[in-house]
Amino acid sequence: MTLSALELALVEEATKKSGLIWVRGTGPDRGLWHAWVDGAAHVLGDGPGEQPFPGLADGAAAEVTVRSKDKGGRLVAWTARVRQLEPGSEAWEAAAAELKTKRLNAPDSETMTERWARECRLLRLEPEAAHTELPDGSHAAAPLPSPGITRRPVPAALPKLLLKRKKRGA
Repeated sequence: MTLSALELALVEEATKKSGLIWVRGTGPDRGLWHAWVDGAAHVLGDGPGEQPFPGLADGAAAEVTVRSKDKGGRLVAWTARVRQLEPGSEAWEAAAAELKTKRLNAPDSETMTERWARECRLLRLEPEAAHTELPDGSHAAAPLPSPGITRRPVPAALPKLLLKRKKRGA
């Protein structure tokens, strides 16, 4: 299935403007930073200190969901064909140069492309089909159990401490 010119324009513009895309291969959905280069989204990772993307393999299909950068709402979802780029190739160099401008807080900004070539995978996600219909449900996943999100009883001393602060300010 090929994309129409309108669908491709929607996928390209939404993906370019989004700082993060949600990608699902055979593993769970992952939020990945990316760069749009030559008609496809490029993601870099699976190396030390870089984003993991389990379940994304060369030649496989992936589902990409693009959300609005300012509102967070789902704009478009599209099916991608995953292609792994070989370090040193022209396509790899072009994508790595664009990704380098988007990589924030890199500890080795001068030599990171060499490290990427040695230790990471650079994947090209080529759009194959767009899904512009909106889902019926929220598609939100339940949060994983964690002590950071589990409600616990309020400590007995907390109301007294809060009342003391209010009295001091008065």
